[in-house]
Amino acid sequence: MSAREEHVPPDSVVRVVARLLPGPSLMFAAALIAKGYAEVGDGFAAGVIVALAIALVYVALGAEGAEAALPVLRHAPGLAVGGLLLALATGFFPLALGEPPLSHRPAPGEHVVTVGALELFTPLLLDLGVFLLVVGVLTTLLHQLGRRPGVGGR
Repeated sequence: MSAREEHVPPDSVVRVVARLLPGPSLMFAAALIAKGYAEVGDGFAAGVIVALAIALVYVALGAEGAEAALPVLRHAPGLAVGGLLLALATGFFPLALGEPPLSHRPAPGEHVVTVGALELFTPLLLDLGVFLLVVGVLTTLLHQLGRRPGVGGR
């Protein structure tokens, strides 16, 4: 492969799709978490969906272009740490109450606070924490892999 072929920019259609895809992927991820919040794995699946959309942005625009188009990507390490802390707190908070880890709050039969049809209870918080962790870690990895060698690194 010649040097000229290595630096061929992605097609303009790919760049346009890459700029438009993160919004719908976030909406789909939110729907996935809200619809199936009582089932296992929804936070992880939602995080992977958003991370794939971000990966397309990195492929189409490069690391610098991706962070210029989506400035929130600079906060990916903080999202990962915040998601980890939220997931751990949700999982181990019941221990402070003398209950087993990952116990549901409110308990079955107790009143659940709702926002529309969405019930706010601990599995939802756990899924949100896992979602933030997955998006943060994968975005940080994409940023590290997308950097050019010798630019801004060791």
